[in-house]
Order: sequence, then structure tokens, then C-alpha cells
Amino acid sequence: MRRPSLLVLFLAASVAVSGCSTVNRLNPFNRDDEAPQETAAEGQRIAIVAADEKLEVAEALKGADFFLPTPEAITSWPLPGGTPEQAVGHPEAGGSLSIAWKRGFGEGSDRGHHVTAPPVAANGKIYVMDGGATITAFDAQSGSQVWRTNVRPDSRRDKEAFGGGLAIADGKLYVSSGYRFVAQLDAETGAVGWRTNTEQPLHAAPTVSGGRIFVVAVDNTLLTFDTATGAAGWNYQALTEPARVLAASSPAVSGDTVVASFGSGELVALRAANGNDLWNEALSRANRNNALSEIRDIAGRPVIYQGDVFAVSHSGVFAATDLRTGQARWSLPVTGITTPWPAGDVVYVVSKAGEVICVARESGQIYWIQDLGAPREKRASGFLGIGRKKFTVRPVWSSPLLASNRLILVGTSGELVALNAKTGAVEKTMKIGGPAMIGPIAVNGTVYVVTDEAQLIALR
Repeated sequence: MRRPSLLVLFLAASVAVSGCSTVNRLNPFNRDDEAPQETAAEGQRIAIVAADEKLEVAEALKGADFFLPTPEAITSWPLPGGTPEQAVGHPEAGGSLSIAWKRGFGEGSDRGHHVTAPPVAANGKIYVMDGGATITAFDAQSGSQVWRTNVRPDSRRDKEAFGGGLAIADGKLYVSSGYRFVAQLDAETGAVGWRTNTEQPLHAAPTVSGGRIFVVAVDNTLLTFDTATGAAGWNYQALTEPARVLAASSPAVSGDTVVASFGSGELVALRAANGNDLWNEALSRANRNNALSEIRDIAGRPVIYQGDVFAVSHSGVFAATDLRTGQARWSLPVTGITTPWPAGDVVYVVSKAGEVICVARESGQIYWIQDLGAPREKRASGFLGIGRKKFTVRPVWSSPLLASNRLILVGTSGELVALNAKTGAVEKTMKIGGPAMIGPIAVNGTVYVVTDEAQLIALR
């Protein structure tokens, strides 16, 4: 069975679970964990583990309307989340969601390589990076290839690597890579301007703002570089975390504040100019019923919107935090590996279990929940039809894209789903030809999807 490429879990140290709990399943993508039985050696049984909180729609908000901004045409998507704040709002794009064209762009995901870079777009071009560090620029309208550059280094140290991403600023394309480097390319030609090596692999896409590149390394270090020269600037070391999701988050920047998230579950705000620490919040909670809650990673991007920071952790915390003070405004028990999407009165988030949740941005109350986690039946073909087996898998869904009053998601089942943004009702499902876990983007009325098999798909 093919595993989702973006979500491979690396457990460098086994998670110890004490007490009378028994962990029956360690698959992080199981929708529900069976609750272990409690056993007392003598005397009366006493509940020592409180029941997990449940997500429920607020009675006062059932069927209630809320404000969403009017969809607006956007002409570029230069950063992983569209803007330095990682918040785009409400683009106008997608139309009937018909496939306009598909283009392969190189090496797809396999045991040694993973397609993890979100696409970026500017000046009529869309840029993608495959699992082997080859970058391709396509004409955004027609899908014709403009240029192609392989930036993989000739290194004995790193024969295999994955991860990284792209960002565009001032006509330059900035690259981070699991092959331990950051680089600057000319966005029109693909010519390499400079390259700076790093000590650690970079699984995250960079964020570029104010003449600086911000990128998180695999050892939970936030690194900065000068965009003009590639010279290293200040860095920030978060807590080391040996057990994490093998994906990393891109920082969000608002003014002179950069907010970064780490595999330790830390959400940290720093001065963009010098790295001075402003505040630090831990988005984690202990759950003795589930050993995987010990993986505290915030794999999705933090998002800054209307003075708040929104982020969700694998440890089961989805929180809104005041950008200025670092005080938590509200939190919900959501386990996630995706990026929230705030717009208007609400913020949308997708849980690891496949629940798409619409939350009131100010209060944290829930308007609606749409469960997309139903298992799909798969067939494993045997030799000449002999030994063919059936099995079921639960799809893992990407971060959502709000476009033209619909939430658009793609999943490891090879499907695209569009939900009504006000009610959560499923409006369209379609096959896209391969599994996908990178959230779609929207530019000039077109929705672009990158699949694990290194296919770029344009939908209009």
C-alpha cells in the first residue's frame, strides 16, 4: 500500500507510555484510537484519564449565517501561503473545476524522494519543484514549459534527500532544499544567482519578506538569509524533538514580527530584524490514551489574520493566539497537520481524521463539521489476478483553499472535493489522477493542484 508522501513519520525514539494504558495501534492516520481499559490491582476502579473533549457544533450557531469577504481576483501567489502572513482571504477561482491541462514536472514521490513543495506563481508563470530538486517554470495559462533547472548538488554526503520549497520576490526565485542549501534563481530564466549551504536539511519552503529569507531546518532551527547575497543572518533554536512529522512549516511574517512553528509544538514570535524572542506558546497536550499525541509537531503553516495567529498541532491543539501578547484567545481539541484558513468571521481547519471544521474566528465556537474521513476500498492486484485482496484505507486531506465560496481540498485517495463554504455541504467530487497532499492554490481564476506523482493540474 502506498503511503502518503508528505506525512511519513520518523520516530527516532520510541514513545514510552506509562500507567495502565495499552496502545493498540500506532498508525497516525487511524481516525479513532480505541480507548484502553483501565485496570486496578486492588479495590475500586478509579478513572484516572479524563474523557477526551469532543468537537460539537454550537447550538446557537446551527444553521446560522456568517460573513465571508467577496471573492477577489488575485494575480500572483509568490509565497507558500500566498502572502507573508500566509493568509490570502477569498480568491475568485475555479469556475466549474474542469481540468484545463495536466503537466508532469519530474520525479514523483517514492521511498527516497517526496514531492513536498507548494507551487508558487507570479508574472504569468507557475513554479514547481519535484522530488529530486528539479525546478520547472510553466506558462500559467497554457501549461507550456518555460524553463527547467536541476539544483541538486553533486554531493557524496546527500545522495538522497527530500523536502524544501519555493518563494518569489522582486523577480527572483528562492529555493530551500533537503539537500542542505538555499539558493536564488532568476525567475525568468532559471539561472542560479547564488547558493548557500546549510548544516541541516531544509524540509520547509521559505518565506521571503523585508529582504530576508526565513526557513526552518529539520533540527528545529529557524534560519535567516539575506536575499541579495545569501549571507546567513540570525537564527533561533527551538527545543529539539526526535519524534516528528517529516514535513516542516513555513514562518508567517507581519511587519517586524515573524511567527514560526516547530516539531516541538512550539509557536514562537520573534523580531524579524534581529530574532529577539517576543513570546512562546506550546500547542500540545498530554493524552495517555494515544501515544501519538507525543508527536507535537506543528506541520502546517501558522497564519496571521486580523491580529491573531492560527495554528494546529499533531498533539491535538488548534488555537487562536493574540499576535501582540502571545495570549491564547481560545483553543479546540483538533489534531491536525494542515494549515488553517481564516476569512471574514470564520476560520477553517482540516483534522487528521478528515473532519473539515468551520469555527467562529472570535469565539472558537463551531458552525459546522463535515466528515470526509470515510474509508475507501482498495484492491491490491496479485499475479495474473491470483491473490488479489481488498482492503480499506482512510484518506488524508490537504489544507483547504477558499475560492469562490467553496472550500477545495485534495487527498491521498486521488480525489478533489469542493464544499459549500457556508454550510459544509459537498458540492463536487472528482478524480484528479493521483494522490495529493499539498494544498491547492488559486491565481487568475485558475486552481492549481500538485500531486505526489509530480503532476501539475490546472482547473478552471
